[in-house]
Amino acid sequence: MEKVYDEHLKLGKKAVQFIMTDDTKNCDEVAGYLENQYQELKDAVLVIHTKNNGEISESSSGKKNEELEKLRKAANEIDSLDNHYKAIVSVLMLKEGWDVKNVTTIVGLRAYSSKSNILPEQTLGLGLRRMYRGQEDITEFVSVIGTDAFMDFVETIKNEGVEIDRKKMGEGTDPNAPLVIEVDKENTKKDIDKLDIHIPVLSPRIYREYKNLSLLDITKFGNKKFPVIAFSEEEQREIIFRDITTEEITHKTILDSNIVANYQSVIGYFAQVIMKELRLVSGYDILYGKFKLFITTQLFEQDIDLNSLNILRNLSEMEVTKNLIETFKKQINLLTILQKGEAQIRDYIKISKCRPFVTKDQGYLVPKKSVFNKIIGDSKLELDFANFLENCDDIISYVKNYFAVNFKIDYQNNKGDISNYYPDFIVKKTDTEIYIVETKGLLDLDVPLKIGRLNQWCKDINALKTGIEYHWLLVKQDEFEAYTPKSFDELVKNFSMQKRDVQRDTQFFR
Repeated sequence: MEKVYDEHLKLGKKAVQFIMTDDTKNCDEVAGYLENQYQELKDAVLVIHTKNNGEISESSSGKKNEELEKLRKAANEIDSLDNHYKAIVSVLMLKEGWDVKNVTTIVGLRAYSSKSNILPEQTLGLGLRRMYRGQEDITEFVSVIGTDAFMDFVETIKNEGVEIDRKKMGEGTDPNAPLVIEVDKENTKKDIDKLDIHIPVLSPRIYREYKNLSLLDITKFGNKKFPVIAFSEEEQREIIFRDITTEEITHKTILDSNIVANYQSVIGYFAQVIMKELRLVSGYDILYGKFKLFITTQLFEQDIDLNSLNILRNLSEMEVTKNLIETFKKQINLLTILQKGEAQIRDYIKISKCRPFVTKDQGYLVPKKSVFNKIIGDSKLELDFANFLENCDDIISYVKNYFAVNFKIDYQNNKGDISNYYPDFIVKKTDTEIYIVETKGLLDLDVPLKIGRLNQWCKDINALKTGIEYHWLLVKQDEFEAYTPKSFDELVKNFSMQKRDVQRDTQFFR
């Protein structure tokens, strides 16, 4: 419990322990034992006596209404760091609606003899509520200890898809908590100031200028045209639009046979999708008109009547929808996305100031040449490369560019949209020389665009003469494994020819 508490506290969360006993006498004795035995639990154990319905009991607790209200408030707010309680001892569960999420340790000290299993289900259920909501890729843990009957029930939840592990506890064991990445300030063997890296934050090179969308010339889009498919009357009444990326249903209309076709809502849907994806703040009326004219005269192999149910059904075909939306996105991007001629330093990212963050359970190494306590890899290549850097005597330090570091560079992706690019590694070769390194297994359409932008980023910062020279490297997996460089200098030398090839092939900033 103590180890888990410390780990979650780094992330601004408070771990809570829940203990269920068999009667109020034992409830009080357990609470007293915890407070007397463990200094960190002194005055931090909340004792709850409940009635059979889960309400806090006045008679068994001997407390007045005012005190009971304080108890209820303390129980409801126990997840908060402002609440000084760290453990709850109770005879039964509190009534339904007690929404505590931070229970990480459960101790079941009852017979749990009822065949219904409702009580052990409720007890265990407290620990299965997610503390880190919105981070579904994070594996959370709850430690469970209890009577034989309780542990027998716990074993049965394997059938529900819950993973169960038996682990040792006590000194010398790791906490059962999510993987926490943090600056390794408590490691006395590290000189954090020497290992630290400062990364300049430049003003964006790419921006969207909200020009008048009326300048869009739909006759010059050069788009693919589709044949008009003849659908049956039944098919025409079901009009379904799906997200072009996830293919999830986003807009669905089932038409009564007596209803006249309403193309306005369909065209409005397309205009709204474009405005949302391109973050346009105005121009709906203009977009609506452009869509209407484009669909009528340019989308199909023949001019069409928008009042036809068959045409509306054609518009809901995935290929037609995707082509329509992507064509407008491309043309709007061509009209509105521009490049600035220069960049300025807005700020600096100091790696040692990065706040702790939780990540999914995965392979990692414990570094000596990084300010972080752990280096995780999103791929085997990243871990292999980090291990390589650990053994390079000709560098001072390096970091994996975690999202929490937030070093990002704006670029225009292969679809023409403005995106952010997060390079993989930052290597401090000397106090006056830093390398930004991208590692790649497979090269996709965005790689040359990202590298071209990274190349320009280095040129921009070097032109500002900060006293530190910035370089970039693209490390391809097959070549990295084939060369097996022994030092960082050797890596730079081996990849210098490839670097010239990328600069030659990149068209982004020509």
